[in-house]
Amino acid sequence: MAGHSKWANIKFRKGAQDKKRGKIFTKLIREITTAARIGGGDAAANPRLRSAIIAARQGNMPKDTIDKAVKRGSGDLDGVDYKEVRFEGYGPGGVAVLVDTLTDNNNRTVADVRHIFSKYGGNMGSAGCVAFMFDKKGQLIFENGDEDSLMEAALEAGAEDMIAEDGVFEVITSPEDFEDVKNNLAEAGFDNPSSSKLAMIPQNTTTLDEKGAESFFKFLDMLEDNDDVQNVHSNMDVPDEVMEKLG
Repeated sequence: MAGHSKWANIKFRKGAQDKKRGKIFTKLIREITTAARIGGGDAAANPRLRSAIIAARQGNMPKDTIDKAVKRGSGDLDGVDYKEVRFEGYGPGGVAVLVDTLTDNNNRTVADVRHIFSKYGGNMGSAGCVAFMFDKKGQLIFENGDEDSLMEAALEAGAEDMIAEDGVFEVITSPEDFEDVKNNLAEAGFDNPSSSKLAMIPQNTTTLDEKGAESFFKFLDMLEDNDDVQNVHSNMDVPDEVMEKLG
């Protein structure tokens, strides 16, 4: 899309999230605990746990904190049993939104998420109302490197596609091949992605003007500030000139 850069959107959000380090630690601990509970405490045999631990290390979480979260999940220490719940709906400006949560009190989380949607003029819908607009994919983002070399390595590694934009490279994989592609790229010398995760990729985007973007980012901030909310996926797109005005 000419005039639109999702990387500007991502960096804008990352700056806001970096200011919420305590909240991020809470969410990472929940993810580690849940991953260990579902797939066991051996990171080598549990891709979800391995990814959660890598994210925690990148966030400078102390090793002792990580180890305790793993032990709680695997049952070696007492801990809370979190349930995975996804909410769907439309946020400000008609943007399709998926909200992934880990909660120990579903009634509380339903009420909180519904309130946030309502507060900003959105509507929380039933399961499946917007999920069909997204594809689950593995996503690795590299912010440097040679495009041709990375493209060749990504395809040889088994990636589905690579998108280059503004000097940033997005490698897309199937969910099943994500770990293999990531490892193969690392062996090829591309071992330092700025982001690597399973993501819900929108099939189409909804473009917001300045007023709509400002409202949507406030909506997003409130969602991300909730301890139960782990990830928010949307098909929001904001033109570069609007991002510049938002600062």
